[in-house]
Amino acid sequence: MTEPLLSIEDLRVHFHTDAGVVKAVDGVSWSIGPGETLGIVGESGSGKSVSALAVMGLVEVPPARYESGRILFKGRDLLTADDKERRAIRGKEISMIFQDPLTALNPVFRVGHQIAEVIQAHEKMGRIAARAKAVDLLGEVGIPNPRQRAREYPHQFSGGMRQRAMIAMALALDPLVLLADEPTTALDVTVQAQIMDLLIRLQADRGTAIVLITHDLGLVAGHADRVLVMYAGKVAELGTIDDVYYRPRHPYTLGLLKSLARMDQRRSDRLQPIVGQPPSLIRVPPGCPFNPRCPFATDICRQEMPPLEPKDGPDHLAACHHSDQLALQQSPAAS
Repeated sequence: MTEPLLSIEDLRVHFHTDAGVVKAVDGVSWSIGPGETLGIVGESGSGKSVSALAVMGLVEVPPARYESGRILFKGRDLLTADDKERRAIRGKEISMIFQDPLTALNPVFRVGHQIAEVIQAHEKMGRIAARAKAVDLLGEVGIPNPRQRAREYPHQFSGGMRQRAMIAMALALDPLVLLADEPTTALDVTVQAQIMDLLIRLQADRGTAIVLITHDLGLVAGHADRVLVMYAGKVAELGTIDDVYYRPRHPYTLGLLKSLARMDQRRSDRLQPIVGQPPSLIRVPPGCPFNPRCPFATDICRQEMPPLEPKDGPDHLAACHHSDQLALQQSPAAS
């Protein structure tokens, strides 16, 4: 098995507030290898983005506190690295596409200047050469007339073009790992497809490992190799696309799949939403955090947190006391 480029081990990131301790990430582990795409899905507040920001070193301490865990990049623990070492890695070897490009891009600087600034921060390159490379990158991500566009400000770009500019900035230094946090949010379906096609093409050309963070299960099914399902700051299930979509072993995963409209369903078939709301991360229920919403919940679910352990094979993991009951049900993703 290929050695992972990036791995998170038992990561716990808690925010200490006046209202209590927010357990945003609570014992999360995952890894990704060269050229692989890992999809991370879950409802808002499940800890998806915080885990990615922790990798980038962008979680402010305090109010956050790293209670435990390691973030290993090429064998080096980033949590014990000093600021200089983290800055050398951030942007150059690990890069990130942020959720909202309009707020991620600085409104008072031209787009080309911002991309060139990233290049000059890590490479010994003059201003003119960096600007020229920024223009080339804008052209590579499909922005028409890149020389003119490089002289424009973020507000002059459409939503899709801003996202392309963010991708150009993230890939400017050929990073080994790209964290894509909701890269297609608020874009129409056609532009979403173009952005994902662009990421796939760039990944094929450069061998980049991509962590795709999204709410869109369809997007993950079409583009990821493996999927991690998060709930209330914890990992609910992890496996290949076929394992998780065709043989879900956690009730939350099953609920997500049943709530999706599918082409092979009759129009008269009603969708089955997950009842209730996600818990407050300050007051997570004892035992399994999904137990108040789970149709399979029993007393043990309300008392003991189930371990994340192999189910159908060594690479398909789920944290559920009743995975065997789910195994008896026909998968909602089966065709």
